[in-house]
Amino acid sequence: MRNKLNLFMLALILCCVGCSPSPEAQRQSPHIALVGLGIESSTFSPAQTHEDAFHTWEGDEIFSYYPFFSDSALLQRAQWSPTKISRAIPGGIVPPKTYESLVGKTLDLLKQNQPYDGVFLDIHGAMSVVGLDDPEGDFIERIREVVGYETLISTSMDLHGNVSWRLAENSDLITCYRLAPHEDAWESRQRALENLVDRLESEKGKPAYKAWIPVPILLPGEKTSTRIEPAKRLYAAVAPATEQEGVIDAAIWVGYAWADEPRNHAVVMAYGDDQQAVGETAEQLAEHFWNVRNEFSFVAPTGTLDECLDQAIESKKKPFFISDSGDNPTAGGAGDVTWTLTEVLKRPEFKSTSGPSLIYASIPGPELIEKAVEAGIGSKVEAHVGGIVDDRYAPPLLISGTVRAIVQGDKNAETEVVVRVGSVDVIVTKKRKPYHTEADFTRLGLNPRETDIVMVKIGYLVPELYNMQADWLLALTPGGVDQDLERLDYQRINRPMFPLDKDMEDPDLSARFVPVSGQDE
Repeated sequence: MRNKLNLFMLALILCCVGCSPSPEAQRQSPHIALVGLGIESSTFSPAQTHEDAFHTWEGDEIFSYYPFFSDSALLQRAQWSPTKISRAIPGGIVPPKTYESLVGKTLDLLKQNQPYDGVFLDIHGAMSVVGLDDPEGDFIERIREVVGYETLISTSMDLHGNVSWRLAENSDLITCYRLAPHEDAWESRQRALENLVDRLESEKGKPAYKAWIPVPILLPGEKTSTRIEPAKRLYAAVAPATEQEGVIDAAIWVGYAWADEPRNHAVVMAYGDDQQAVGETAEQLAEHFWNVRNEFSFVAPTGTLDECLDQAIESKKKPFFISDSGDNPTAGGAGDVTWTLTEVLKRPEFKSTSGPSLIYASIPGPELIEKAVEAGIGSKVEAHVGGIVDDRYAPPLLISGTVRAIVQGDKNAETEVVVRVGSVDVIVTKKRKPYHTEADFTRLGLNPRETDIVMVKIGYLVPELYNMQADWLLALTPGGVDQDLERLDYQRINRPMFPLDKDMEDPDLSARFVPVSGQDE
């Protein structure tokens, strides 16, 4: 039914695109290109992310990617030229060949329908590429080489992205999420697009002033969730600040903690047509951020893996969720670290089928997948899982159990197998996959609501899992996105940096005005 609905919506959208206004109206409506490239890349993981890991949308199918394009009124406000959107699950650093291929294909499509009045650029902001600092800055400069500097570019980002001076200078409008978890992701993208259309329709063009303030703070998302203070009130101040005369928008980027590059730090920006209002807005938000730096704490109680398991086993609440945070694939972890699962299966409580029920989601294991598919449901299977990409903390794990489910066709995992080992249901995947929804479990015949312990490779729980949990702990486990940043070997970030340098002096948080794109400083 969902696929049929999507096809119906796409048909409706294309119909609306085809039913364009009169030639006179068309000449007046702005011509906007849609471009996107996004991934969050950990440089502390040995993994690399190749082109086959990117999901892509090209041409008119891009309209179905963005839910707000179901609004025909928005469609009628411009002439749209969708090019290419490429996005991957967070992971390891991107090889140069993959980056050049994705960028080259996107720019080739962008060249086809020039000239443009505007470009909507949808990025994450935390891509890392081997041998290239600031890929997003490089990408936007290459877009400028195609479209020139008369074209307005509106950049939409994740708040865990990084905003270099180069990216800020080449973006005329720049927007990021205001919630973590990112329940406002589509709303933020729509705001970035509507800001662009508004400036083009009004003929106001590029904002006269962009204030950029680097804030020397580097924190994981699990300490900066807007569910709790101080991030809750910090981000709550953003929207009211944008309602001032002369301010178009403002944003706070926490930045990405698991990459070692000079651009990795927090940033505050504001922009608009009133220099004083723009500068003061940015400075107030930056000072607020710095002043509450010592108040940030983890979004959930934390502990070692054993501490978390002890508490979960003793608890009468279920489901009791435990985050295997150090190898979180949605933050850039390899997703195949076996350390946690190895420790779980060592525990005597889980040796018997009558022990506490536990779901472990998940571990890649192509060898086990092949054997399970051949053997079938109900069969015994034995094979190694995990440790193919990241074996720094534990080697590939040999597991032996009964196949309970085999499901094929997932866009990320491709094939999923549930193997019962003692009282543990281990979800094994052909390729890594994050488990974020109840349907991710129920489609495998699992019932997380009736399971004693659910362990997921994640940091903070996404909304659907958060609403399901009866209790929750965040286990401080090892991996490429280790929550204990002091265990990571930073070499290239700017120092001093809070909280790595706890006694650092107060930084200069005065507004730095970024030149209008195409103008000399």
